[in-house]
Amino acid sequence: MTEFARYAIYYAPRAGEFADACAAWLGWDMQAGRAVAQPDLPGLPRPLTELTLAPRKYGFHGTIRAPFRPACDEARLIEAVEDCAASLAPVHCGALVLTDLHGFLALLPEGCDDGLHALGEAVIRATDPLRLPLNEAEISRRRPETLSPRQRELLDRWGYPFVMEEFRFHLTLTDQLQPGEGRAVFPALSDWLAPALPRTFAIEDLCLVAEDHAGRFHLRHRAALAG
Repeated sequence: MTEFARYAIYYAPRAGEFADACAAWLGWDMQAGRAVAQPDLPGLPRPLTELTLAPRKYGFHGTIRAPFRPACDEARLIEAVEDCAASLAPVHCGALVLTDLHGFLALLPEGCDDGLHALGEAVIRATDPLRLPLNEAEISRRRPETLSPRQRELLDRWGYPFVMEEFRFHLTLTDQLQPGEGRAVFPALSDWLAPALPRTFAIEDLCLVAEDHAGRFHLRHRAALAG
């Protein structure tokens, strides 16, 4: 059907300084589909390549629908994402704030929780027919024994435990750091992003992305939110 193993629906910034800065930090440009050189920053506790190993393969993004095995070909996926985006309005937020999320450094948008939850729920409902049911390996990967009863219910129904009221939109920029590492990584990342960080944040598109057989994600289609 396709060369790609899985698809997902993400927020990804449009081409520009912010997208370039975040791609360079992670070492992978999802929109260009290529590795990029990471900055050589002083004072980091480990090489940046090690601090960003997990998020690098995904590229800089915010998850709206987590990766899934497709139930149709890519042309149908694109059509469905276009239809969904045409019915939904952009979400406008305040600033992006660099935050420590249980050891991961991520950007969180301010002042738009209701809009983000409404967007997330609409996308999950509209795109659910596009995915194949979870197999046992996929269920196991989500560590169901660590989930709350409600999260397990959401996993079984929608293919991912952190949707609907459990949805927490964020833009991950590091692996889970070792104790004490954040004190050095936080200011280095903050300084790197400062010239490129938008004053206000908006989700204006739905991005269909796909995972290649090396585990790297590529932007396949960008659909403007036009509702």
